[in-house]
Amino acid sequence: MISQYPPDILILVCLALAIFIISFIKIEWGLYLLIFSMLLSPELNISEATRASLGRGITLRFEDFLLVVIGLSWFAKNAVNKELGLFLKTPLNIAILFYVSICLLSTGVGIFAGRVAPKTGLLFVLKYIEYFIIFFMIVNHVKDKDQVKRLIFCLLLTCLITSIIGIIQIPGGGRTSAPFEGEIGEPNTLGGYLLFIGAIATGLIVKSENQRLKILLLILILIIVPAFLFTQSRSSYIGLIPTCFMFALFSKRRTIAVGLITVAFLLSPFLLPSQIKNRILYTFTQPERSDQVELGGLRLDTSTSARLISVKNILKNFPKHPIVGYGVGGYGFTDSQFPRILIETGIVGLIAFIYLLYSIFRMAINRMKEVKIPEFKGLALGFLVGFVGLFFHSLGANTFIIVRIMEPFWFLAGIIAVLPTLERQSQAQPRESASRTRKLALATPLSS
Repeated sequence: MISQYPPDILILVCLALAIFIISFIKIEWGLYLLIFSMLLSPELNISEATRASLGRGITLRFEDFLLVVIGLSWFAKNAVNKELGLFLKTPLNIAILFYVSICLLSTGVGIFAGRVAPKTGLLFVLKYIEYFIIFFMIVNHVKDKDQVKRLIFCLLLTCLITSIIGIIQIPGGGRTSAPFEGEIGEPNTLGGYLLFIGAIATGLIVKSENQRLKILLLILILIIVPAFLFTQSRSSYIGLIPTCFMFALFSKRRTIAVGLITVAFLLSPFLLPSQIKNRILYTFTQPERSDQVELGGLRLDTSTSARLISVKNILKNFPKHPIVGYGVGGYGFTDSQFPRILIETGIVGLIAFIYLLYSIFRMAINRMKEVKIPEFKGLALGFLVGFVGLFFHSLGANTFIIVRIMEPFWFLAGIIAVLPTLERQSQAQPRESASRTRKLALATPLSS
């Protein structure tokens, strides 16, 4: 092999083998690597031709490689130890299977009809499947409360590092973006990610009874805020509004909380930095150009206009393939989630996607009602509210297929899915320990 392959390939193979062995011995170690790589790994554009045809190229990043290796290790471990289980029963199994099946069907039809380039379509669908692999890996792996604490700590630490890197970018005058995003950053992606993780941290603050934990999480949120604001992502700002009001609705003093948040939003024009205000006003104050759209007497900026024109074209072309759509990657780039789902997978795909979102929402609501441990309840609340924020974020972005948002989202979805089981186990352990103590005491002869 040394004589046949270049050194970089050999190093990559050795690294893959090392990660495979580590994950096989203890998959939790592999999951720690995966968490940090979600936002802190470099990406490589592998297809300039795809950039020309879709508007953006397909990218592969280190965590894609890492996920494949850890996934293979997980499959191998399940093959050796069949008691582990591969796809445990969760409230999302049917919805996931339905959505994946429709994506594969529509893409397959698109490939045979010549609308979808096979490499492009299959790579996009595999990206979607990656998220569900993460979900099932977590569902199958997480076994106790302490594991959840360690995984959440790593997730929040990754967010802290990402936010600090974002803050360092602010003096440069540009929009903050996640690290290792190539020449052109994706502030919208960072905004959605910080919105979601910020909601998780806030949910823990609201429900936790640990004062030290609350202080640490509050510090994290104070670091997230400037990095979030200076993404200058209007979709993220839109998502922030329902996120804040959702927290208010779930608070004990609902009326007061809603009033305070309303006042805060009303005062925001006087408190926000000028760059943020100018970015919001730019939607309506951009100098006149030919490619702008007028809506209700207001002239919208070119970015917003492009989205509206894209939606209009989708509604015009959708009737050509209404049932299963053009296929994933078969239509072109569209920077809005629901129109993209509609044109790529048709009516059937849109129904499957909405059913998946509904299943996630229902699972989060049920988990929040079921669990009693404060930190678990806080996780469920934060996930639910963050999910609502991402729903509104998706009006101006492909939120539910963006890797850097969906990987942590499905990671946490897996934890939320098993919270009731973990709580029952944590409650059973003290009873078992007390029972063993009593048996030992009865078995021990009394001293004279």
